[in-house]
Amino acid sequence: MLKGLLTTLKSMLFEKPVTIQYPEEKRPVRERFKGRHILKRYANGLEKCIGCALCAAACPADAIFVEAAENSDAERYSPGERYASTYQINMMRCIFCGFCEDACPTEAIVLGHEYELSFTRREVSIYTKDMLLEPPTGDSRGTPQVTPPGVFTRSIPVMKDPD
Repeated sequence: MLKGLLTTLKSMLFEKPVTIQYPEEKRPVRERFKGRHILKRYANGLEKCIGCALCAAACPADAIFVEAAENSDAERYSPGERYASTYQINMMRCIFCGFCEDACPTEAIVLGHEYELSFTRREVSIYTKDMLLEPPTGDSRGTPQVTPPGVFTRSIPVMKDPD
């Protein structure tokens, strides 16, 4: 019994505690951590999401809702024919599995590193497209953009084979 008490006293007096003070001190996450979703943009400011709803089909928790609309030359949101006019993720249903990220053909949805997700009401837990879409960077324009006819319809980036 004295041996166990001595071990406890040694750890209390001479070892540094492993506890961190959470709100003031945040622990860095691992590279493969899956946190809050982010909808990505291309360098020119157009949205990567083409409204195909493959992420919603792949979601085992049925947490994603996508509604597609047609692009026009007067209002262009993505390089393809369609874009996601409505994109919603119910974060209370999401299990952060990453299947939506794997299913996306344009790599539009990414699970980021933000983990502070707390809600006081159910309505706040539904993230809309405006909340998920990353802001335009640098000198790129946001959406919608006015484009000459046929400019972006043939410039969809092709994903490279990892081989």
